[in-house]
Amino acid sequence: QLQLVESGGELVQPGGSLTLSCAASGFRLDLYAIAWFRQAPGKEREGVSCISGSGASTNYADSVKGRFTISRDNGNNTVYLKVNGLKPDAAAVYYCAAAPDASFQSLCFFAPSAADFGSWGQGTQVIVSS
Repeated sequence: QLQLVESGGELVQPGGSLTLSCAASGFRLDLYAIAWFRQAPGKEREGVSCISGSGASTNYADSVKGRFTISRDNGNNTVYLKVNGLKPDAAAVYYCAAAPDASFQSLCFFAPSAADFGSWGQGTQVIVSS
């Protein structure tokens, strides 16, 4: 059974940082693109970042580029999202999602689209408040 479990969300002050984790089980992580999405109350789910199965390709939304960093440890079946310089509008439930990937045309060549990802975790909440 393919499972994704997010963790690491917490209350953080504006400008603060934290690291979110996505622990995967039940599949070969190196064959899957992993993306992070977030959804704030009343807003649609948006793609934040993506990392290819090999880790060679990454993609970031313009709103977080330069402040968020995605990485993966395939040996430990875990993908991380380090979030720096958090703004109030970054408050949201953050989800990780998985999809079979192809190195020659990775989903992570592009900003992640929720429609491309069929396996989802339950989310971890990030609260940004002073």
